[in-house]
Amino acid sequence: MNLRPDLAVIAANVAPGASLLDVGCGDGTLMEALRAKGCDTRGMELDPVDVGVCVGKGLSVIQGDADKDLAFYPDKSLDYAILSQTLQTTMRPDQVLEDLLRIGRRAFVSFPNFAHWRVRVSLLWGGRMPVTRLLPIPWYATPNIHHLTVNDFRALVADRGIKVEGRWFLSGDRQCSAAAANFRAEHAVFLLSRD
Repeated sequence: MNLRPDLAVIAANVAPGASLLDVGCGDGTLMEALRAKGCDTRGMELDPVDVGVCVGKGLSVIQGDADKDLAFYPDKSLDYAILSQTLQTTMRPDQVLEDLLRIGRRAFVSFPNFAHWRVRVSLLWGGRMPVTRLLPIPWYATPNIHHLTVNDFRALVADRGIKVEGRWFLSGDRQCSAAAANFRAEHAVFLLSRD
């Protein structure tokens, strides 16, 4: 199965047989890969068309909004809560992050880095919000409402006392080093937990 680079990182690092909730699961591609590893997968998706696609694949997915519906999940009920490329689309990313860590013993979060050098160059030279291969939607139609950077996310987890168990930085389809990740990485993936 051909996974988006951040999803491939998550799939490679979820323990076989784990229980998980994929919030903003889209068409269920990650859930399918994890189900193949023997995981007990569940999903939540806002888009009713994607929910239908998931159900058609035999996946356990409900239609729901991360900003409102995570409150109904019990504490520490799953091994992992996953939020891939969705944090920046939520109304209250800080609260969604808290809910992920309340529901799952660990949480994977991936997001686009709006401090990547191509984004900076686009703003500096063109004076306009960037449209790139990984951010292909113009500003007026994008679901992204909270533009965050690697350093913003690092500060948020530090302020909240959240433990970072793993981190991966992606430039294009490849991993890059943590050195200057705020400048070099197009996407970031973090594995988080609470002590």
